[in-house]
Amino acid sequence: MQPNLKALNQFETIQEKLKESGVTFEAAKFKSKSAAQAFQEVKNSRQDMFEDAFDHISRSLVTIYKDLTRSNKYPIGGQASLNLDNQEDPYNGGIKFTAMPPGKRLRDIDQLSGGERTIAALALLFAIHSYRPAPFFVMDEIDAALDNINVKKVCNFLEEKTKAGVFQGIVISLKDMFYERAQG
Repeated sequence: MQPNLKALNQFETIQEKLKESGVTFEAAKFKSKSAAQAFQEVKNSRQDMFEDAFDHISRSLVTIYKDLTRSNKYPIGGQASLNLDNQEDPYNGGIKFTAMPPGKRLRDIDQLSGGERTIAALALLFAIHSYRPAPFFVMDEIDAALDNINVKKVCNFLEEKTKAGVFQGIVISLKDMFYERAQG
């Protein structure tokens, strides 16, 4: 048996490749760790922004819904709330919207009458608007399902917000009350 004289050269070549592979592996490991850290930062930031928005909108919804449903008979108004289906990971669940019109029991939004649903939806819309105000609204027949009492409440709310400089928009309506209360 003869000794392989090229074995030493082959061994050195393989050692170089191993060293290069180790350097490449460490660089890939560092990039992977950096990417995972950046992803976690984005995920945490997204979670924080969602929680800020959700908390603000939830609190505003409570106040605005009470304002829109308050009357002489029910001076406190109704109750509305938003609840996450999955508190731990809100992106893997939905949001439950419930409302309790004055003098009635708590119900999911889809179980309310047309007028009650409209008032609840407007309260949610205005709550979202309070978080990130749009410069201008165009609302088409938002009062279609509302009786005159609720049309008046919505008119009063919009008028109050317009005077405060919080709301600017056009409301398209077939009801005289909106025409009478419109500002030129």
